[in-house]
Amino acid sequence: MGNWDALIRAGKVKLEPLPLILGAEISGIVEATGAEVSGFKPGDEVYGATNRQFSGAYAEYAVPFAGMIAHKPNTLNFVEAASAPIGTVTAWQMLFEYGQVTAGQIILIHGGAGNVGAYAVQLARQAGLHVIATAAARDQGYVTALGAERVLDYRTERFEDSLKGVDIVLDTVGGETQQRSLRVLKSGGILVSVVSPVPEAIQNSYGVRGAYFYADATTDRLNKIAQLFDSGRLVTDVGTVLPFEEVRTAHELLAGAPHNRGKIVLRIAA
Repeated sequence: MGNWDALIRAGKVKLEPLPLILGAEISGIVEATGAEVSGFKPGDEVYGATNRQFSGAYAEYAVPFAGMIAHKPNTLNFVEAASAPIGTVTAWQMLFEYGQVTAGQIILIHGGAGNVGAYAVQLARQAGLHVIATAAARDQGYVTALGAERVLDYRTERFEDSLKGVDIVLDTVGGETQQRSLRVLKSGGILVSVVSPVPEAIQNSYGVRGAYFYADATTDRLNKIAQLFDSGRLVTDVGTVLPFEEVRTAHELLAGAPHNRGKIVLRIAA
């Protein structure tokens, strides 16, 4: 489960036609395939996303696009695999496709303990970047263990007061955090956001670049991610697992009710 589900449920993202089934990420066993589908067969264990609307996963039998799923990482169980697709692909795209990172660069990752940020920290460290992250104080040790050289408490520290010359900022927060982040970028640096775009006029005034996108979970990207899991280069963090019947509780957690760090996953009985 992710924030996208909550936004649709709250009417903040309008999808048609209604009614619709919520849920973007899945993992399970292929029951049947369409006539034009290749690469998958009944009995295959898969993971991925559902469709371009990111809907339809809250079901015993989901019908995803074949181009948005891949064979499940062998080292992950179904719950772990269901927690991973969009967060991992988002982090991958932010770093390598939009940020075009290179070893030795300095990167600031907001939400370093979050469902995207935690993967971004791991991937950035392995790519040879100097990783700085923001997170809550209670998560400092966790984010450091993932590979961050420095973790700033977003509640008590103004990161723009102590940082400068940053090559890349990954924005998973938006709002004033995004605006403040522009001050720490070096000239020509880039802010990559999955929350909101930086207006071109503001980019020009700071002498920086901005990129904004929606995650695109494709079979090719998911295969790359699966290899990283199976080689031990990525670890996932499942926080709360609930039976499908407790979907209301799950959405209350998404809305801010106290819960464990990590992804909220619904388990649908076979």
